[in-house]
Amino acid sequence: MVNSKCFFAVDLGATSGRTVVGTLSDGKVELEEITRFPNNLIETGGHFYWDIYALYFEIIKGLKIVAGRNMDIASIGIDTWGVDFVCIGDDGALLRNPLSYRDPHTFGAMEEYFSKKVSKEKVYNATGIQFMNFNSLFQLYAMKRDGNSALKNADKILFMPDALSWMLTGEAVCEYTIASTSQMLNPVTKDLDGMLLDSLELPRDKFGKMVVPGYKIGVLTEEVQKMTGLGAVPVIAVAGHDTASAVAAVPAANEKFAYLSSGTWSLMGIETKDAIINGESYDKNFTNEGGVEGTTRFLKNICGMWLLERCRKEWGSSAPSDYATLIADAMKAEPFASIINPDDEMFANPDDMQAAIKQYCAVTGQHVPEGYAEICRCILDSLALRYRQVFGYLKDMAPFSIDTLHIIGGGSRNDCLNQFTANSTGVTVLAGPQECTALGNIMLQAKAAGEVNDIFDMRRIIADSISMKRFEPKDKAEWDAAYDKYLAVVASKENK
Repeated sequence: MVNSKCFFAVDLGATSGRTVVGTLSDGKVELEEITRFPNNLIETGGHFYWDIYALYFEIIKGLKIVAGRNMDIASIGIDTWGVDFVCIGDDGALLRNPLSYRDPHTFGAMEEYFSKKVSKEKVYNATGIQFMNFNSLFQLYAMKRDGNSALKNADKILFMPDALSWMLTGEAVCEYTIASTSQMLNPVTKDLDGMLLDSLELPRDKFGKMVVPGYKIGVLTEEVQKMTGLGAVPVIAVAGHDTASAVAAVPAANEKFAYLSSGTWSLMGIETKDAIINGESYDKNFTNEGGVEGTTRFLKNICGMWLLERCRKEWGSSAPSDYATLIADAMKAEPFASIINPDDEMFANPDDMQAAIKQYCAVTGQHVPEGYAEICRCILDSLALRYRQVFGYLKDMAPFSIDTLHIIGGGSRNDCLNQFTANSTGVTVLAGPQECTALGNIMLQAKAAGEVNDIFDMRRIIADSISMKRFEPKDKAEWDAAYDKYLAVVASKENK
């Protein structure tokens, strides 16, 4: 590559978002963060909503800055968290801010759907997707059941990245990787499943046409061009699900790796050619989500740093605001004194996360952690032990041996948890890049522009552009004993 090219990535997570410009030059990629902003939930009328207009405003703001600096961007790509969607009327108006996956309207909706519509086994066989009460299938069922006026009047239903791309271009699409998070996409037909759509009384044309990463959705509308000062810049459908973009950026040397995308959520999995849908994957509640270049992301969602993020907010000034100090204090606390299952339903969205953790420990007959250091240590120990459990499931079901665990995302900076994860799983951990989602977003735009050839080319460039930290397993006997305790605690809680 002689000439450099710039690409504009919009990377939206469940707690914050940012806009990033990636420059590809001489076989390496460099990132520059343009803006960073919170993604706040709005609680009103007994429901939780996302402020899509605020997110759109932040995208426009980032584009204005780029235009003001005379940066020549080749394209724009948007990735977001999964499952949530926007209802749009036949006049092109957004019908209310979209409900959040953390909204309580889906509590119990999944079980109700199975009893009244389609059995659990049929849903899994059709989609291969992990059962979570907030999957789009159950959100839509609950909205239909409750007579939701936005759904009732929707001309189009667009997943979050597709809705924002529609606001920029006026073109409606249904990007494959984000659609796969809905528990409505059939990995064999590569389209939304007719049986499941029928169960919701929703015709296929309510959704945009199915497209894959690299598809050119359209160009900025004249309105957006006027607002930003940019020209008719193309908007590319990248891997719209942030995890799919992140996995595309794993700097792996070969296919024999597992990944742990570590952030608010932790997602652990492997990349396979075909979906893995069988009795074991059903029993262990694993998911088959769409990847790039026809791959499948076989993975499991784990409640990640959400636990610590919530606790830090509750602690306020009573705990160190500096993350390094917080972790150092936690390391002084007794290891494995208190262990929780991070994926217990108690921790989904409690009013008080500290109280939920203490209650779990009390119910299971353990030491009840007191103070921020003990609670933080409990969270870190428990996450590493849960990672071991899920990693064991992966090893049993993977069609190849797993040599390495790549930890990517914001959590890859947490050296303490990375070392704990290596100790717990007994496998070499390579941490980095932190900016994997933005890198994957940008590299998929570069592929669409003809600047890279395929996913292997993308990963080679990323590996040449970053540095990774290596963590080797230690303290095997101590962690084996802790894992036995973890299994006993989880079983004890399930039997209560």
